[in-house]
Amino acid sequence: MARIGRFEDFEIYQKATSIAIDIYKMCASGNLKIDYGTRDQMQRAAMSISNNIAEGFEYDNNADFIRFLKYAKGLAGELRNQLYVLKELKMLEDAFYQNKYEELIQLSRQLAAFIKYLKNRQLNNS
Repeated sequence: MARIGRFEDFEIYQKATSIAIDIYKMCASGNLKIDYGTRDQMQRAAMSISNNIAEGFEYDNNADFIRFLKYAKGLAGELRNQLYVLKELKMLEDAFYQNKYEELIQLSRQLAAFIKYLKNRQLNNS
């Protein structure tokens, strides 16, 4: 298998940054534009998903990468929760919520599968 030399080449990273961009755009309009606390927390969670993928990769060892991928997966759950609360408060359109929810579920699954792959690889190389 070919070795990936840059975190930017991972599909999970690309998907995470796409989600973060959408969240930033969403936060720049509507009620969230003036709800500084919620906006800040959502933007931080969204940005931290891809940040953790990048940071973990740069440590250049599986144990650290797995740890940071787990953080990224947790943040995807945090962001799903934030979106759900906003949807229930009618501060978010259902279509946007559903789209981001599905993207975040898919990203979480991909992260889980990649973590499992790296753990198995680590066990087989021991």
